[in-house]
Amino acid sequence: MSRTDSNQEIEIKLRVPGVEAARSLIFGAGYDVSVPRTFEVNSILDTPDTSLRQRGMLLRLRKAGAKFTMTVKGQVSEGKHKSRPEYEVAVSDYEAAQSILFQLGYQSVFRYEKYRTEFTSTNQLGTITLDETPIGIFLELEGAADWIDRTANALGFSKSDYVVESYGTLYSNYCAKRGSVPSHMVF
Repeated sequence: MSRTDSNQEIEIKLRVPGVEAARSLIFGAGYDVSVPRTFEVNSILDTPDTSLRQRGMLLRLRKAGAKFTMTVKGQVSEGKHKSRPEYEVAVSDYEAAQSILFQLGYQSVFRYEKYRTEFTSTNQLGTITLDETPIGIFLELEGAADWIDRTANALGFSKSDYVVESYGTLYSNYCAKRGSVPSHMVF
């Protein structure tokens, strides 16, 4: 996680037409693969009365290859970038962590899958990820707001291309456009 404050996530997504085009843009901007393409399963958890969602918070349990993390995100600040407090810890046993959360009254409310490749550059203070999802291909730029703007511009995007919605919201919008009922965003 690259950010200006260790507990503040600042990011945007950019919709791209395809994986190869995106990789060419990223390599052309001087970035190298820092984490190879990895399959992720992300589970969003909440209480039965959706108390976290009502407070603008998110609890996520992620399985990315052999790496497991639990993340809590706070309310999003309004602006051209998505900015919110984020606290993340490594989890050694995914199933045990899930069982603990279930015992505490949380339940899985949304699951989404993606393939993610992470890119960094030795002279830049941000991270670009390439996300291959069931609803399309996205770049995610995470770092300081000025780095995001410079990097998006260097990749050929403008601020009007910024996407700040979550994958859950993007998936709901995707289903609404197709007249389908949202469930889980899985392959």
